[in-house]
Amino acid sequence: MSDKSPVVAGQSSADVLIAGGGIMGLWAALEADRAGLATLLVDAGPLAGGASGGLLGALMPHMPDKWNDKKQLQFDALLSLEHAITALEGETGLSAGYRRSGRLIPLPKPHLRKIAERHQAEAETNWSQQGVRFSWDVIDRSPHGDGWPASDVMAAGLVSDTFAARVSPRGLTAMLIARLRQSPRVTFREGVAVEAIDTTGARATLSDGSSIGFGHLIVAAGHASFPLLSALGPALPRPLGQAVKGQAALLSAPSVAPDLPLLYLDGLYIVPHEGGQVAIGSTSEDRFDEPFSTDRQLDDLVARAVQLAPALGDADVIERWAGLRPKAIDRDPMVGPHPEAERVIALTGGFKVSFGLAHVLARAALAPIQGLDAGLPASFSTTHHLAVAATLG
Repeated sequence: MSDKSPVVAGQSSADVLIAGGGIMGLWAALEADRAGLATLLVDAGPLAGGASGGLLGALMPHMPDKWNDKKQLQFDALLSLEHAITALEGETGLSAGYRRSGRLIPLPKPHLRKIAERHQAEAETNWSQQGVRFSWDVIDRSPHGDGWPASDVMAAGLVSDTFAARVSPRGLTAMLIARLRQSPRVTFREGVAVEAIDTTGARATLSDGSSIGFGHLIVAAGHASFPLLSALGPALPRPLGQAVKGQAALLSAPSVAPDLPLLYLDGLYIVPHEGGQVAIGSTSEDRFDEPFSTDRQLDDLVARAVQLAPALGDADVIERWAGLRPKAIDRDPMVGPHPEAERVIALTGGFKVSFGLAHVLARAALAPIQGLDAGLPASFSTTHHLAVAATLG
C-alpha cells in the first residue's frame, strides 16, 4: 500500500473502487490514475495471483477473413499494445517480455492449404492498416528446420503469420503493479474481496467486514464478477458467465531461441520466451473437480507439444500451472455500466483474449466515468450479456 495515497486504510470512500487485481483491474487502475481519480483496488488474493498469473502469454490475432468491428478492435488493440508496453517499460525500467515473434501454423491436409491461401489474399487488405502491414503467407517448409515444427505435421505446408506476438504474463502484471505503486492516487488491498454491492448507497461490503463508498465501482474480479453483477438486477434464468479451467506448463529449453515464432495447431500453443523457457498451453475445461491442480490432461498437452516441436524433446518441465479464466455467457468480453446500477461497471469475461485487449477494454470501462463513448461493439456491453442470460436456453 502506498503511504502517499489519499485512499488509505480506514478511509471510507474512493472515486473509483476496482474489484479484482488481475490484468483487467490493473489496466483499469492505470487508466483511473491517468484520469486523476483516487483509486482503491482490492483483490481476494495477491495481485495478479489468479488467471493473470499464468504462463502462456500468446497474443494471437483473429483470422484475416470476414472482417468486422470485433476483428478491427482486436487489430487496433494488438497494434497499440506494443506501444503501451514500451511506454511502461520506460516508466518502470522493467521488462514485460514482449516480442512480435510471429506464428507458424502447420497445414496437415491439402484442403487446409486452400483455405489458408484465401486468408493470405484477405490479409493483404485487412492486415495492412495504420501504415503497417502484417502478412499471412502460405509457405512450403519451415524456415527454422524440421524441429520447428515437425515435418510430418506440415504435409500441405504451413502459414507464416507476422502479426502474432507474445508477452510474459507475470512480467507485464509486475510492471503494471510497479507503475501503480509510483502513484499517490492508487492504493491496493490484497486478501480482501468485494462481497456485496449496495447500489442505493454506493457502497461495497468487503470480505473483512468493512465497507467502502465509491463514486464508481469497476468489477474486474474474473469469474467472481459474474455472481456480483447478477445480483444487481432481476434474477436471471442462466448464469452471466462461468469459470473455465486452463492448464499450462513451462519448460526449460535452452536450445530454443527466444525469437522463434509461436507454434499453433488444434488448440495447442507453444510460446518461446526469454531465458530459454517455453510455455505450453492450454486446456479449456468447462467441468472440473480440482480448479488449481494439474493432471493427465496437461501431461497429454506436453506430449503433443513434443510431437509438434521435436526441438522440445530434451526440455524439462519446470512448472505446472492451473487457473480459472472468466468466460461471459456470450463469449465476448463484458464491459460497461450495469443497466440497473450505472455506477457499477463490468470489466470481465476476457477468457483467452484478456492480455491482448485489456488495455483497450480498461479505457472503455473508464469512458462512462469521464463522459466519453466507450467505442466498443454492442456485443461487448453488459446490457447485451444480461439480455442473453435472461433468455431461457
